[in-house]
Amino acid sequence: MSRSIGVIVLAAGEGSRFRQVAGADKDKLLADCTGRDGALRSVIEQTLVNLPAALDKRVLVTTEARPQAMRMGQAYGCDIVSIESTGMGDSIAAGVAACADVDGWLIVLGDMPFILPSTIERIVAAMADDAVSVPVQDGEFGHPVGFGRSFGPGLMALSGDRGARPLFKQGRVVEVEVDDPGVLWDIDVPESLIFPQS
Repeated sequence: MSRSIGVIVLAAGEGSRFRQVAGADKDKLLADCTGRDGALRSVIEQTLVNLPAALDKRVLVTTEARPQAMRMGQAYGCDIVSIESTGMGDSIAAGVAACADVDGWLIVLGDMPFILPSTIERIVAAMADDAVSVPVQDGEFGHPVGFGRSFGPGLMALSGDRGARPLFKQGRVVEVEVDDPGVLWDIDVPESLIFPQS
């Protein structure tokens, strides 16, 4: 039996720390970065490129202020959900509600362009109805995070800036040990656009 997994790409946050350093008009999701494959793309495109092709139910959650991110999401097969809030909880709830009939949800942060596709596949493989699957790098929880079907109501009830971490207490947490620093690497400031090549 094949499971259908909804991929929720969160791209609504304002990126205020990045803008403080780079300039108020600089959107971190559109900044150029060199991926681990050596190709130069925008942060959001790099994140979308890393999604395994088998994950074809995709939702990009963003705001009207990001038309370029919307176009990029559409180019990579995402349904677009536009929200007014920039809160992570609101984004997750809207994304999950847009594909509520799937067997589980993979929550992907739009500003984490350096996660290996093989890591994403391992997180999806570890997903179960009653479990949260999370990558662990050097003892730290990273992203993306997979939520099984039983978490649907809790995910759709999230609001504001609170993410889904409190839901970890409502089921099993499957820790997937990875050797992938990309699971902890988000783009907060311009310096973080350069990933240390190992």
